[in-house]
Amino acid sequence: MSGASWAEIRAEFPSLQGRTFLNTATFGQLPRRTKEAALAHFDRRDKTAALDFLEWFDDLDKTRALIARLIHCTADDIAFVPNAGYALALAISSISWEAGDELLTLHHEFPNQLYGHASVGARGVECDWHEFEAHVTARTRMVALSTVNYTTGLRPDLGRLVKDLRARGTVVYLDGTQSAGALEFNCAAVAPDFFAVDTYKWMISPNGASFIYVNPEMRRKLPPNVLGWRSDKDWRNVTHLHHGAPRFGESAEKYEPGMLPFACLYGMDTSLRLIEEIGVARIEARVLELAGLLRSELAAMGAEFYRSQGECLPSQIVTASLHGVDSTAMAKKLAEQDINISARRAYLRISPHFYNNEDDVAVLLAAIRKVHC
Repeated sequence: MSGASWAEIRAEFPSLQGRTFLNTATFGQLPRRTKEAALAHFDRRDKTAALDFLEWFDDLDKTRALIARLIHCTADDIAFVPNAGYALALAISSISWEAGDELLTLHHEFPNQLYGHASVGARGVECDWHEFEAHVTARTRMVALSTVNYTTGLRPDLGRLVKDLRARGTVVYLDGTQSAGALEFNCAAVAPDFFAVDTYKWMISPNGASFIYVNPEMRRKLPPNVLGWRSDKDWRNVTHLHHGAPRFGESAEKYEPGMLPFACLYGMDTSLRLIEEIGVARIEARVLELAGLLRSELAAMGAEFYRSQGECLPSQIVTASLHGVDSTAMAKKLAEQDINISARRAYLRISPHFYNNEDDVAVLLAAIRKVHC
């Protein structure tokens, strides 16, 4: 689909028919081919009685390579996980926490990052982006950030910060759920310790298909925190599985203790191939174009935007508050017209993806003007 028009690409998404959907930050929509790939796995099970199950893992090695190309790392860096909460638990287990240690994150972060410190009895510290580095202390053992904030749309420039944090021994966990599939991200350049993604949003995949990048340096010292039959490096030898203490391999696959949600992952593989066919650079340009149009038109209505946004990189998530407008009530009123956005605190959150177009933007803006003006 590298040369396909946006209209041709949009036709791949049946859920968009009859509605104006600008809410990918909540859930991405599935391409037809993705649903077909998931169903094909169940057909395959019927035909083979699942006797070829080891070949399913071979197929997923190709999926790891797809992910690696998308985020600029190696296939060995990738482990499949149930969700980003599981991924964060793995990251937290990399630290021997002591009383007084701190986990630093931003105000309005996703609950995973806000709750993480509670599981280890550490102190949670939250701050605004413009004062973030001032809050890094000798007790900051971990920083947990989203590449794009789900509440505010904030997209911090992480390059230098991650390098400086890791140089002082602070573990850096990044959640890419609100960017991967829409915006380019280079793990090789940014080099966090962990980069986790729930792919059901911008990577237009089934929920249950999630992954984590684990930096090679971290893998050398971090054992799995959940063990199962696949923890041993010789797990493919199913006729004679190892029965001693597990011998861990070097790749991130060692963090996968058992069976995987294959139907979801086959679906994700298909969605990844669609994203690759279109091109991430082309997708990023498109989503930022639509987001820019929304910001311009909303600004003309007198909308206010999150105050730290101007200090950061352009984001595809638009968060705006309109004077006198209850964001929750507005989102509900729009939903009655099959116009889907979200409310997050005082903000309307609008999140266009590559399957959206200028007509979607026009429909939304007209509806807002009708209520607001």
